[in-house]
Amino acid sequence: MTSANIWVAVAGGGAIGAAARFAVGQWSLRAFGPGFPWATLIVNVAGSFAMGLVIAWLAGKSQASEAVRAFLSVGLLGAFTTFSTFSLDVVALYERKNYLAAAGYLSSSVVLSILALFIGLWAGRSFS
Repeated sequence: MTSANIWVAVAGGGAIGAAARFAVGQWSLRAFGPGFPWATLIVNVAGSFAMGLVIAWLAGKSQASEAVRAFLSVGLLGAFTTFSTFSLDVVALYERKNYLAAAGYLSSSVVLSILALFIGLWAGRSFS
């Protein structure tokens, strides 16, 4: 398997995942209206569930190629929601009994990401 094949697998999965995320956004807007970020909630929960299924399946299928692994986890689910990867990282730390790191990663990711968004908004608004 060449490196180029893996890049193509990630890009193909990413295109499908991004399109699926857009479709969920359009559907949830029609179904529930604009008052709550339903699309984000749906893709985060569904993507995390799907990541669990995919990782469990891949763990039992050692013959799955690196391209298939990359297509599903990095491409498809990564574009659908990066939250699924974040969830996997937290669970992996927890399952390794590295509870302090899991809690630190979880809390710092949420707090620092929201803080970074506020700072980015402030910076963007200051320069425009």
